[in-house]
Amino acid sequence: MEQRRIGSLSVTVVGIGCNNFGARIDEKRTEEVVNAALAAGINFFDTADAYGEGKSEELLGRFLGGRRSQVIVATKFGLEMAGQGSGARPEYIRKAFDASLRRLKTAYIDLYQLHKPDPNVPIGETLGALDDLVKAGKMREIGCSNFSAQQLREAAAASTAHPGSARFVSVQNEYSLLHREPEEGLLAECERERLAFLPFFPLMSGLLTGKFRKGQPIPQDTRVAKFERYRKLLTEENIDKVEALIGFAESRGHTVLELAFSWLLAHEVVASVIAGASSARQVADNASAAMWKLTTDDLHEIDALLGTGAQAAIKG
Repeated sequence: MEQRRIGSLSVTVVGIGCNNFGARIDEKRTEEVVNAALAAGINFFDTADAYGEGKSEELLGRFLGGRRSQVIVATKFGLEMAGQGSGARPEYIRKAFDASLRRLKTAYIDLYQLHKPDPNVPIGETLGALDDLVKAGKMREIGCSNFSAQQLREAAAASTAHPGSARFVSVQNEYSLLHREPEEGLLAECERERLAFLPFFPLMSGLLTGKFRKGQPIPQDTRVAKFERYRKLLTEENIDKVEALIGFAESRGHTVLELAFSWLLAHEVVASVIAGASSARQVADNASAAMWKLTTDDLHEIDALLGTGAQAAIKG
């Protein structure tokens, strides 16, 4: 599988989002997903201390076992953890980091990410604490999530003020064919600062898998069927767009799932598409979905179908 860079790290263009581990799927299924990912050549696992209240990290660490050195492990801190705290103050970062190391059963973390901005802590203080851990050899790179372009600029300025200190090498935000907010300045900022962009929810909570079709009942084994906050995504506008995208993909011998991955990877700044999986079959489907190379003409036609004017930067 193709690999791209996140700072000094080399990651596969398809990653595994571990938010299902210990929550939506049990331990047996989690082990199946981890093993299937490794068998498919995927080397990038993205989790967070808050996923499953720590259970996701625990299971990932357990099922990687002696294969830890073969993969890139990314985790996050900052969201509320019962009995531990939250935020981005230096003293809390050290506490959260040590807890993640224990759960992951590892001596280091490849990519440590601030889960969301903390308005109560100057970003320079947060970066200083992270820099200490990088210099101690406990983490290889640092990143952030749910940051705006302006917040990225503030973080870059804080790092520049301390030459030689660690700086964010990635940002992880929601991005998909149906959620285009990062195009409003964030992707351009990533290009300027040479930051890797990591899109989460690339399948728009299942809408871009082909499971949901116009005029057909909602499949009962899906998040959309079970939770109102996901069901709200099934607007008439979104379903019409999905139908148009399915038609586009099928006319070229592909699925809308393959289109969702390949469209994201047509953007130069995207390093890896992080997608959750609840079965070995889903892992295999995701792993094979990134092989379609879209042309500039394809991208123009997709924008026309969706009624957008955004332009994607073609890789290579």
